[in-house]
Amino acid sequence: MKNVLLILLSVASLQMAVATNGAESRESGRYFGIHLVDSETGRGVPMVELTTVSKVRFVTDSAGWIAFDEPGLMNREVFFEIFSHGYHFPKDGFGSRGKVLKTKPGSSATIEIIRDNVAERLYRITGQGVYRDSWLLELEMPVANPLLNGDVVGQDTVQTVVFRDKIYWFWGDTNRPLYPLGQFKTSGAVSELPSRGGLSPFRGIDLTYFVDENGFSREMTPVAGPGAVWMHGLFGLKSPSGGSLFGHYSRVKSLGEQYEHGLLRFNEGTRTFEKWLRLDDDAMLYPRGQALAYEAEMNDYIYFCRPFPSVRVQAAEDSIKSVTEYEAFTCLREGTRYREDAPDIERDEAGRPVWGWKRNTDALGARQMHALVDGGHLSNREAHLCLRDEETLIYVDSGSVHWNAYRNRWVMIAGQVGGENSFLGEIWYAESTSLEGPWGNATRVVSHDKYSFYNPAHQPFFDQDEGRVIFFEGTYATTFSGTSTPTPRYDYNQIMYALDLDHPKLGLE
Repeated sequence: MKNVLLILLSVASLQMAVATNGAESRESGRYFGIHLVDSETGRGVPMVELTTVSKVRFVTDSAGWIAFDEPGLMNREVFFEIFSHGYHFPKDGFGSRGKVLKTKPGSSATIEIIRDNVAERLYRITGQGVYRDSWLLELEMPVANPLLNGDVVGQDTVQTVVFRDKIYWFWGDTNRPLYPLGQFKTSGAVSELPSRGGLSPFRGIDLTYFVDENGFSREMTPVAGPGAVWMHGLFGLKSPSGGSLFGHYSRVKSLGEQYEHGLLRFNEGTRTFEKWLRLDDDAMLYPRGQALAYEAEMNDYIYFCRPFPSVRVQAAEDSIKSVTEYEAFTCLREGTRYREDAPDIERDEAGRPVWGWKRNTDALGARQMHALVDGGHLSNREAHLCLRDEETLIYVDSGSVHWNAYRNRWVMIAGQVGGENSFLGEIWYAESTSLEGPWGNATRVVSHDKYSFYNPAHQPFFDQDEGRVIFFEGTYATTFSGTSTPTPRYDYNQIMYALDLDHPKLGLE
């Protein structure tokens, strides 16, 4: 009898575990569904915050849904304050931005919000609970793992490349549910191209992670030694044997301290990147930022954008391995290094700075451009590696450049650094008829309220209607923002946006 009782208790415990951990635990009829949609497109808006008068906060999932089930607030009229970066809900007569809803279980309500951003927020790509509320409401979800994929709850900074007819995705530091410290040697995944059966970029991205024996996103750059390993400048190189993937690695102690750096090459057998070549600590030019393959001057080049195409090298293995083969697009005199106190700027007979591709010369970034203008070494109009909002200089230090067939121009998606209310959260669009610029006046397309959104990357393999609609993502994080209230589930993850280049707010001719 005792054994029978133990068996019955064990079965009951197992059933309880299944009920609380599996799909059986869903009871969609208990929830009141709240759907926040874009008033222009009718699509659900992710990351909209609804807060009750008692300050209980709910956040929409990637489809714009909230599954509301708050004891004491069901089957009654409840006021919800509405907030969202880049969107707004109109104020009422008392200045409140919100709506009263009757919270009846099993029913739903739709709320339209007005988009202030030019770009439309589509979904969260990474992290836990991407479609949490849709799952609770038993609604259709586009991805195979809507709640937890690769045991990933947070991922920083994306690098992508199309290789072997698949999209390869790589990220930096990766968080997991088990402990605040996760995996710091690059994570990776693959997905199908939309043209080969993958999801429409308007719907989502179905990622298949490279995982370890425990199902957690595994190390993709297992470079020996302490510290995190970050990958930059990822690109593919074709060869008679089929080609490979390459990139730059930094093994770092902290954001400003580096143990070593060098070049990586992908090993298709182990499905990891291996150290290909360690570079000298004082190497001037190497892959960085986001890569772009393009033919110029009758040669194939790989350009590296931060966000301006400021470094390039011929697309050949021998050239990639030789730091002397790299060129910087700079106004410094060829063969010199950047010195903030006395920069050696090359000028022509008319006194104009000579911008061009130069070997063995330092590349310039946002920090250097700040200093050159502030120090009087360059005028506003001579600061080639800056964007402009009319006459105001906009310093950008991350992003990407790609050719756009619809506009018949090069287009840039760039993240601002410095300036009022930037918080690394302001994203700009600009275009040029030349890869080297100059770039026309820029337009702000995404803004955040005291929250960072950094290292944006345009994903050209998702372009729609010959490039009329482009898609870009970035890292949404409290880092450097000063905010003390992280957005649940969204913080430290990748968010996808769509930008319609015909949108009237963009003001393109």
